[in-house]
Amino acid sequence: MTPATTFDRSIKIAPSILSADFADFGREIQAIEAQGCDWVHVDVMDGHFVPNLTFGPPLVKAIRRHITTVMDVHLMIAPVDPYIDAYAAAGADYITAHLEAGPHIHRTLQAIRGAGCKAGLALNPGTPVEAATAVLDLCDMVCVMTVNPGFGGQKFIHSQLDQVRRLRTMIGDRPIHIQVDGGVDTTTAPLVAAAGADVLVAGSAVFRGGSVADPAPYGANIRAIRTAAQGL
Repeated sequence: MTPATTFDRSIKIAPSILSADFADFGREIQAIEAQGCDWVHVDVMDGHFVPNLTFGPPLVKAIRRHITTVMDVHLMIAPVDPYIDAYAAAGADYITAHLEAGPHIHRTLQAIRGAGCKAGLALNPGTPVEAATAVLDLCDMVCVMTVNPGFGGQKFIHSQLDQVRRLRTMIGDRPIHIQVDGGVDTTTAPLVAAAGADVLVAGSAVFRGGSVADPAPYGANIRAIRTAAQGL
């Protein structure tokens, strides 16, 4: 696992490998890191909690050796608790679970931290951020979904900006990252950053136009999103 870094609220770009070439994950990850990404976001879906099926622990373990930044594993699965240890053992730095995926989110967050990972809590668009109040102190990150989970390339839900703003107020000076996931591009990045988000997950907006053979567009896309988010 990547050593823990000092907490800060600078903008971090976390490309989702859901938009990468599945046949060449190792080199895709090396390319986005070389081109300036901060984290690598791994979307795990079970075909049950969300209508898609993606990556199990063996795949996550296989790509871990290619990641030198932060492996951010987003578990869109239910039940989630039985799989926490497997994804932790596979090398996750952050494991994010959905509040909606089970009845005992307090226990889930405890289990993630107990497995040696940073704990993330994801909230679907239909869930008010106030639902996280009782467990905020168990969170290292809260992920506000700005699309309904399950697929890449969806349209950004603008009403979630108010969710991010309310969450930022709730967090105060606690060292908790605010992540947004879904529809992030150069148009929406400044909106979520102004609302208080610091970790921006982007899939197609990062990988569009590039490839392992021609990774320069990845870097241009990452820089454009970061610059937009920073308001420069």
